[in-house]
Order: sequence, then structure tokens, then C-alpha cells
Amino acid sequence: MENRNEELKRYLQPGCRVHLVGIGGVSMRPLGLVLKGMGMQVTGSDMSASVSTEELVANGIPVYIGHQAENIEGAQCIVRTAAVHNDNPEIAAARSAGVPVFERAQAWGVIMQAYQNAVCISGTHGKTTTTAMVTYIYMAAQKDPTVMIGGYLPLLNAGHRVGNGDTILLESCEYCDSFLNFAPTLAVILNVEADHLDYFKDLPDVQKSFRHFAQLSSGGVLANGDDPHVVQTLDGLSYVSFGLEAHNRVRAENICADWHHFDVICDGRFYCHVDLQTWGKHNAMNALAAAGTAWMMGISGEYVTAGLSGFIGADRRMQFKGKYHGADVYDDYAHHPDELAATIEAVRSMNYNRVIVAFQPHTYTRTHALFSEFVRELKKPDLVILAEIYAARERNSVGISSKDLQNKIPGSVYCKTLPEVTDYLRTIAREGDLILTVGAGDIYCAGEALLK
Repeated sequence: MENRNEELKRYLQPGCRVHLVGIGGVSMRPLGLVLKGMGMQVTGSDMSASVSTEELVANGIPVYIGHQAENIEGAQCIVRTAAVHNDNPEIAAARSAGVPVFERAQAWGVIMQAYQNAVCISGTHGKTTTTAMVTYIYMAAQKDPTVMIGGYLPLLNAGHRVGNGDTILLESCEYCDSFLNFAPTLAVILNVEADHLDYFKDLPDVQKSFRHFAQLSSGGVLANGDDPHVVQTLDGLSYVSFGLEAHNRVRAENICADWHHFDVICDGRFYCHVDLQTWGKHNAMNALAAAGTAWMMGISGEYVTAGLSGFIGADRRMQFKGKYHGADVYDDYAHHPDELAATIEAVRSMNYNRVIVAFQPHTYTRTHALFSEFVRELKKPDLVILAEIYAARERNSVGISSKDLQNKIPGSVYCKTLPEVTDYLRTIAREGDLILTVGAGDIYCAGEALLK
């Protein structure tokens, strides 16, 4: 990977023309804007038009809708998202013409080398929220960071920011070993679970990737000392641990019952007080990781207090969308059983009469591999509506459907299409309900249609 990154570095220069395949993605869109800001000529393509592609066009980046070989004409190199494979017509054309093809993560890996500090935040869950929290802290401290987040952040009016400071903050994903292209000066590991099993073989394979990621860091590692999979992953390596248990160097004390308020203690000394507007133990742990990151980066605790007090959540992370027939409608990105468990636990503390979850599983392989875990968690809400599985990058080679989940979850309802989900929600919504659309696909559309 290092040799490929060095090769790419020669192309990421002012005036060079680069073509991004899948440019509308949450990490590709900011990449295109950053590369254009560096003085490069950027073009891109995506399967469909979207708000993301419209933003790119508005910023002077031509975007082709649909993938065709002629789209790459004139490009000196190609950067693709992990979901784009060699059978894509643009990738095939580039390989045939001898135009070098690089991965999105390789491009971010090259870009971050220009910064004195590269804070890379990883984990199976919580990456977006924690990176967003660290961003709020850095902005409160007026550090002028460059930021790449896998979701919309109201503070930035985007999912990215190009700053003039000495720090870049990046959400760092393990899928396809993407984060192994990075050059962190601080690597943060929130948790480690079996996920992305269309790429990784099993949990030990995931752990191997995270261990390698930790070993890439030139300046230190902050990791969840309460997570047994993390502890096992980092066995024998030096790292700063955070968590609730007494052995952690960064820990929370004086925690209130609803997880909104606590003190952060670092190496036995008071560092800061935290007041959160977000819900649940999982968000308190995210905030503790963000505080630990700031402490390790030498930021005063007063800025952690100020930054986190203003954090209202990232897009699609327990995001309030509106009211319908007296019911509150929220949306959340949870797509792994552990994320579902954390989200459902959090909403239970919000004291609604009924918790109604409209869930859309994400990818066939994840649904198949974690089927029993999904069933276990989806039995917990008062009512579950199951949308069909969101395919994302996959074909249904395992022959699974959300109907299979419905057969195992008493009282659940299966809807083949999102309009059916919306129609069913219309018939049952009432005062005192919490309606929560959940999943990493387009399930949010069902909630938005309900509110319209």
C-alpha cells in the first residue's frame, strides 16, 4: 500500500486531472471538493443524481450520471470508492488504457501526510458521532481543522471541512482494510465487532485489521479499555485506555442516571465536565472517547466542555425529523445488532408510550451472518416493521429476505416497499409514540414521506 500511496502522491498535484468513480458517496464527495481546493481538475461519475452530486456541480466539478467508458477521457488517474469493482466500465476502460486506478482511502492517506496531526477515529460503531464530537471540540478551541466525516454535520453544513490548521480529523473505516492506507498520528479505536463479513472472514480477521491500524500510528493509540474485543486486539501493544472501569486512564465519574452529565478524569485528575444533548450510554462513551482524544492532543478541558455542550448530533444519528398524529419521528443509521441494541436502550429512557421501529437491514451478507443477533434485538421494541433488505453493493447470493426475520419476530410486520412502510405507519401512529426509522440504506425516506 505504501508504494501505491507514493505513486498516487505524484498525481495529486495542482493542474493534474483526476476522475472520481462513485463521487456522490459520503467520503468521495468531500474528497472531490478537497482535491479541487488543492488546485486539481476534478471530474466524477455516479449511478444517480442526488443532493451530493448537485453540490459538486455547484462547486464547479462536472459529474456524469451513469458509468460509461468515455467519462474518463483526459483523466491522468482514477480514484474509486470501495464499492466500485473492476467490472465497472470506467475502471475497465482505465485499466485498458493504462490509466492508474487508486482507492479512495489511498487518496485520503496521501492528503493527511501534509498535516502535522492526523487524528483517525475508528471502530465498528460510533465513528461518525465521535469524529463529529471531536470536530465540535476543535472548533470551540479555534484550531481550524480539516475534517472528513461520513455524514452531514450541522456545524459545518457539510460532512467535511477544509481548514488552515495543522490537524486533520478523519472518520476511519475498516471495510476492505481502507484505514490501513492512512498515516495516523493518533489512532482511536472505539470498539471491535464482527461486521463487514462480505470482506472479513470472522471476528479474528476484523481484529487483525484493527491491530494493524493501531500499529500504523506514529503518535499514540486511544482505545476502549472496557471492550474485551479491543483489549484482545491490542494485547501486547502500548495504548491509552478509556472507559467506565477504574483501570482506564481516561474514565467517566459522577455519571447521572440518563448519561447526559459526567466528569472526565485523566490519569487520576479532573480534566473537564461534560453536558450532553444526545441520548444513551453509547453516546456518553463516544463523548468520553472525544474528550480523551482532546486530552491526548493537548487541548484544554474547557474547550471539551464548550464543544460537547453544543453538539446536537450528526445527521441520521437519533435525528428528530418531526411529528405525525402526535407521534415523534426520529431516524437513525444503526445497521449492526450492537448498534440496534444501543439505540433501542437509549430510546427506552425517553419515556414514550410505545417504541415503533421501522428497520431496513443493510446488505444480504450482514443480515445472513448476524441473523440471530438481529432477531434478538428486534424483539425488544413494542412493534417492528421490516422493510426489505437494502442491497447496497451486493447481489442476493445467500437467498435471504426480511420476511425471514419477520417469521422469527412475533407481531412484526413485513413491507416489501418503502411506500408500504409509510402507509402502515400512517395507520398506527398515535399520541405518545416514538416512531424510529433505522438502517444505513434509504429507510429514512419512509419517515420523511410520513411527515409530508
